[in-house]
Amino acid sequence: MIESLLFGALAGVGLYGVVRAWLRPRPGLSTLVARIDEGSRSMTPHTTTPHEAQRLSALDSAMRRFGDRLQVLASNRGWRLGRVRSDLAIMNRTVGSFLATKVALGVGLLLLAPVLWGVMRLGGVPLPLAIPAIAAIALGTFGFFLPDLALRSEAAARRRDFRRVVGVFLDLVAMNLAGGRGLPEALLSASTISENWALIRIRQALANARLFGTTPWAALGGLGNDIGVEELRDLSAALSLAADDGAKIRQSLSARAATLRRRELADAEGEAGEKSQSMLVAQLVICMAFLVFLAYPAVSELMHQ
Repeated sequence: MIESLLFGALAGVGLYGVVRAWLRPRPGLSTLVARIDEGSRSMTPHTTTPHEAQRLSALDSAMRRFGDRLQVLASNRGWRLGRVRSDLAIMNRTVGSFLATKVALGVGLLLLAPVLWGVMRLGGVPLPLAIPAIAAIALGTFGFFLPDLALRSEAAARRRDFRRVVGVFLDLVAMNLAGGRGLPEALLSASTISENWALIRIRQALANARLFGTTPWAALGGLGNDIGVEELRDLSAALSLAADDGAKIRQSLSARAATLRRRELADAEGEAGEKSQSMLVAQLVICMAFLVFLAYPAVSELMHQ
């Protein structure tokens, strides 16, 4: 009786949370201003790559509505999400879609254990009620936090790609400066050289700076803060120093690009060393297993004598 009441209470709380998230909340004035400011600084839904646009259009309409409700709910509650927000920015995803994925995956895995328990009961396998309850809680918690782990690894890989593109971008800016262009024109020209997703984000930030009357280096610094790329913030500070004090920037950009390339080379060598060590361990394990396979008949024969 107590277990039935407990499960009923948990189901009621979950249903109440889903209904509250699904209903259209009334955002406050601060929430509306924050959404307008975020849209004016980003505009990412309108300038995505074709692959990202296809991925966004493939989302189910119900999940989009559910994600919108969760995003408004998170804004009303003042959830900043910290590092997750910058990871979502580098992945070009919204907070609502991320929260909807967490809730959907957590609820799906939570309901998986009772379903499997019911199937096993129908098959004649008796199991205590506490086992599916504990499994449901464990699977639901794992499903709820699994998108965080996936987002962190994907964002880390995407930041490495972005840093690699920043090094190429610095070389292009230095070449444009050597050709006699001014600093703003050199930045915009270097960002239009390719349709890579990182250059699209840089070009988008520079275009927004022209629309809203801010400097290009301030826009690059804001982009670096949003997506968590330290190199863009350093570049913004260097470009601001060059614009204000007239410092020589072309040699500095070339030196920064060379530093980034050396860092990427060192990281690649470190990753190659780690992979070679892991391969060595795998080879040792295979050799030990093969030796056990060869020695087992003789050892077994000696034990039976």
